Amino acid sequence: MPEQDKPFVVNDRRKHRMDGELREPLPQTPAEPAQAEPKADAEQAAGGPTPINSAHLVTPAPEPAAADASADDDIPPMPPPPTEAEIEQVRFAYEQTVERLDTMMRAGNPGAEHMPPMDFTRLVQSVYMSAMVQLGAGTEQGQQARVDLLGAKQSIEMLAIIGEKTRSSLTDTEQRLVEAALFELRMGFLEITQLLARQAAAKQGAPTAAPGQPTGFGGGGFTGGGPRIVR
Repeated sequence: MPEQDKPFVVNDRRKHRMDGELREPLPQTPAEPAQAEPKADAEQAAGGPTPINSAHLVTPAPEPAAADASADDDIPPMPPPPTEAEIEQVRFAYEQTVERLDTMMRAGNPGAEHMPPMDFTRLVQSVYMSAMVQLGAGTEQGQQARVDLLGAKQSIEMLAIIGEKTRSSLTDTEQRLVEAALFELRMGFLEITQLLARQAAAKQGAPTAAPGQPTGFGGGGFTGGGPRIVR
């Protein structure tokens, strides 16, 4: 009902009548519902809750991104390191397998001596012999030497790294062994590269090397026209 059509009611709330007697209590009228808040009316008119204006919300500033190192992006992630138990298990299995292989080899070759364990001296000798073979040493008489310059370069650098990383723990004998091996290998590498350069110049009609210049190394391992490059 509109406000202007409601009946006007006057309630006498005095406790005493005109003659001084107490008045009977008036019947309680039901309380009118409280007027809804304007916000609720707005929500009902809109058919739902009033949307929140996101412009008034304070959002936290994004955290600065970590510094991105382009060099680190190219490095693949390292796998997790093995545990101590895994390391010990693999070491034990390896030693057992090596022992069985050694027993089988000695059984198939009666009188064969037990191979000595690997040590630093044998390690240097192994790398040294690999580099010498890559430089063409040990070629049989009458055959053309096959030279692997890139492989020899890698072996020489490998031996140099081994000597550098173990320098503080080497004995005087081991240190002299590394230095002598590197000296011979580097000299052999220079001889081979100079020889190949003279051969290339001779094919192009350039003056040949003067007499007395080295034409090989390691006891004349190169015959039959000199070495041939593998790669």
